[in-house]
Amino acid sequence: MVLVTRQDLKLSKGKLAAQCAHAGAECVLKAKRSSPKLLDQYLRRGARKIVCKVPDLVSLKQTHSRAKKAGLVCHLVTDAGHTEIPPGTETVVGIGPGTRKEIDKITGDLPLLS
Repeated sequence: MVLVTRQDLKLSKGKLAAQCAHAGAECVLKAKRSSPKLLDQYLRRGARKIVCKVPDLVSLKQTHSRAKKAGLVCHLVTDAGHTEIPPGTETVVGIGPGTRKEIDKITGDLPLLS
């Protein structure tokens, strides 16, 4: 699974971690419904997660769109607005579980979050 974060929001580390957790959880729930065998393999192999970054909302939406078009399990997190950012702010895209090869076609060139 790859979690793609927006850098322009300047979220605190805790808020960013929460947004990534939302993305991961939603992707697992979607995979449970649509691809249970793939989810089982993912969980048995260690449930790997990689966190990457994109500069802005346009890039985040492009990444999400590409993942959807590729037929990958994915979820775009929209924040409720209770803490740091306004309601409706799109923060993170989760992609996967899926094959490394297929996900890398979408995210392989993105820089890792540091």
